[in-house]
Amino acid sequence: MKLRTIIIDDEPIALEKLRSYVEKTPFLQLAGAYSNGVEALETMALGTEVDVIFTDINMPDINGMEMVSALTQQPLVVFITAYSDYAAESYRYSAVDYLLKPYNFTDFQRAAGKVLDRYRMMHSEVTTHDQETSTGTAQTVNDSGSIFIKVDHRYVRVNLTDIRYIKGYGEYLQIFTTSSPSPLLTLSSFATILGRLSGDFLQIHRSYIVNMNHVLQIERARIVMDADTYLPVGDSYKPKLQQYLATRSIGGAARKE
Repeated sequence: MKLRTIIIDDEPIALEKLRSYVEKTPFLQLAGAYSNGVEALETMALGTEVDVIFTDINMPDINGMEMVSALTQQPLVVFITAYSDYAAESYRYSAVDYLLKPYNFTDFQRAAGKVLDRYRMMHSEVTTHDQETSTGTAQTVNDSGSIFIKVDHRYVRVNLTDIRYIKGYGEYLQIFTTSSPSPLLTLSSFATILGRLSGDFLQIHRSYIVNMNHVLQIERARIVMDADTYLPVGDSYKPKLQQYLATRSIGGAARKE
């Protein structure tokens, strides 16, 4: 098994070092090397499959964190930075690890090992879930008004009314709530969590489920959650949104009598 890997750094020497480290790591396969995040985004938008990204944070045009945030389907990520202050912030983006410059091959191997462990865990748990579903043991909608979300090695109880929206992050979900400034990260799928949510939750995009009770307004092809949060509405999800609004809205074009 080899994990398809892309590397990004605007410093040529640093990029070549990354390339050599990837090529020395048996379970990594270099799928692309880029000097900026824009090129990497363009390549992934064309359908290049990626399992893991090693990216510098401080780059011109778009930094590493902004690039990762722009991805709809996000691979495993290791951030690279010369500033230790970025270390804590990197985990807000669900990074597997970070490398602090200057780093050596041992440091790189430590981070790569964490990536491999995370990848194996994700695919092991997905396989187990699929087997449970096929044998009919998967849970259906629960009427208790809350769900338990597995985060790391603990289960966190969350009221459904507190969930603002959910973002798909590769094989993980980021669950944004009213009670926490940071999202809860859990290994699951949209199909699984939709079966546990109430009718006020709508999937509006392949990467987003939104609690309509927390929507500020809907304009053009996007959902406005607050002044800083806009969620796109995918074309294939517009009919379901229109159907929802048809029974819960008033106003529109005036009717001629």
